[in-house]
Amino acid sequence: MIPQEIIRKKRDGGELTGAEIDAFIGGICADTVSEGQIAAFTMAVFFQGMTREEQVALTCAMRDSGRVLKWNHLNLPGPVVDKHSTGGVGDLVSLPMGPMIAACGGFVPMISGRGLGHTGGTLDKLDTIPGYRTDIDIAEFQKVVREVGVAIIGQTEDLAPADKRIYATRDVTATVESIPLITASILSKKLSAGLDALVMDVKTGCGAFMNTHAKSVALAKSIIETGNGAGMKTAALITDMNQPLAPCAGNNIEVLCAIDYLRGGHSKDPRMGRLHEITMALSAELLVVSGIAATREDAMRRLQKCLDDGSAAERFARMIAALGGPTDLMENPSAHFAAAPVMVPVHAARSGFVTALDTYALGMAVVTLGGGRRRASDKIDPAVGVTGFAALGDTVRAGDRLAMVHARDGRSAEEAVVQVARAIHIGDVAEAELPGVYSLTAEN
Repeated sequence: MIPQEIIRKKRDGGELTGAEIDAFIGGICADTVSEGQIAAFTMAVFFQGMTREEQVALTCAMRDSGRVLKWNHLNLPGPVVDKHSTGGVGDLVSLPMGPMIAACGGFVPMISGRGLGHTGGTLDKLDTIPGYRTDIDIAEFQKVVREVGVAIIGQTEDLAPADKRIYATRDVTATVESIPLITASILSKKLSAGLDALVMDVKTGCGAFMNTHAKSVALAKSIIETGNGAGMKTAALITDMNQPLAPCAGNNIEVLCAIDYLRGGHSKDPRMGRLHEITMALSAELLVVSGIAATREDAMRRLQKCLDDGSAAERFARMIAALGGPTDLMENPSAHFAAAPVMVPVHAARSGFVTALDTYALGMAVVTLGGGRRRASDKIDPAVGVTGFAALGDTVRAGDRLAMVHARDGRSAEEAVVQVARAIHIGDVAEAELPGVYSLTAEN
């Protein structure tokens, strides 16, 4: 099939057949489709959209452009499952959630990505752990998943390679926001991991990629329909990103927070309430959709037990050690991370109530400190970040601490303090508290 005819058909609002989509994706992999043609195709999809059938076909074609992992030969005594988040500030859910699911009987081959822009990346967090390897081969990856129940690594070159080429073009042609293309990009990689079930965390709010509730719901429904249509049990939650999810943002800072969470901070530290709510909700949804638990109540009970008895923490420790990290990370975490040399508090300029947080700006403050990337090639400073965020609804007095900046030097600290102070708004009237989980959209 001629690529330009496929592009013309979609440009004019036609519905592409599975064969046409397969041919176009096959041409990308064979280098018979040019970058210009990829750009034209993605722009046509951006404006014309795709039917459910087209989205399933595109996702499966991108999945099949590379290796698809198989798990049957390992005779695992539970389903192969995972979660994915659209990203945000202080979103460290993957770190405790993978071990929690493993402790409840799931097997979690989590293939994660790096941060770009204001959002943090799971791989960047794990890279701060001395010795931890995120670039292992598939055989070792599957071995760790079988023996520990969970392994978190980076994407290999042979999983969904068509997605990499398409995304690179989308990034420079203003077509990143297309819901069909977002759906195919996320799910092609998850399907290539051979999953039985997936739960999607779609963020909404000022710190989210999808910053309106309507857009978030549209993406969640697209993910659910396409994932189920491709044969993978799929659910999604809409969760809030109008304030940082954890009481901190930064790379080794978030690893330390995750360790604290697994060691009992979920029940002892009220600042972890929002993190706990969303981690539990996503984990319970995954246990139910995968068939590990019969009801959400049963799932919640199992999850709380694995936190209380330490089995989730034990799985995290085993994963870290199996992938080259310290064997005593859980017992002595601070020994393995260097603190930032400069710490400066952010003080409230007036008394009142915290009425809003510009979460995007807070994420960019971490980038200013060197804890995030403006370009994919930028290097990350693992020690910098912000902790102790004030929360929506907090009562503050002039001079109270709103956050603590962790910086490499005084100049970057001063700049970040100004950004953080501007991002935390104080008013005279307390606003209603926002929910952590807005809606459940698990219907097919």
